[in-house]
Amino acid sequence: ISADFEFTNVKCLSLDDSFCSIEYCFLKSVSRNYKYGSLKVNLHKVPIDKMTINLAITKRLNGYKPFLYNITFDACKYFKNPQKYPVARFILSLFIAFSNLNHTCPYDHDIIVDKVPTSNVDHHLTNTLPFPRGDYGFFSIWYAFGIPRVTVNVFGTLT
Repeated sequence: ISADFEFTNVKCLSLDDSFCSIEYCFLKSVSRNYKYGSLKVNLHKVPIDKMTINLAITKRLNGYKPFLYNITFDACKYFKNPQKYPVARFILSLFIAFSNLNHTCPYDHDIIVDKVPTSNVDHHLTNTLPFPRGDYGFFSIWYAFGIPRVTVNVFGTLT
């Protein structure tokens, strides 16, 4: 039995335009077999040495309901020792290889997630930790200095 993941939507929102802005946030279908998502957040106040992330995986069942994980963690501590945070490591593995986030704090540059292919997400959701078929939402809130700054919500279907 094989399953395929497909992006259906992405929504990115800056909660504090004086702190950061979303330059782009989109999904692109290059061909029938190659689709990807990209994001760029321009940081206006750097360096960032205190970052917290809330990540939640939800499943659509009469609205998006909690499914499996909803975690909040100190991103600076995570990037120093990812092995201590297995749930965060699994969720971030969906896109971290395609980003410039993979280093310890401070962050003194714009955040870029470039061309995350559906095949990478598909691999993690079907091989690494098999998910049941359905519609999913991956919700995230990114905090800097204890204040929510950006939300990124990615939606997809596993068939």
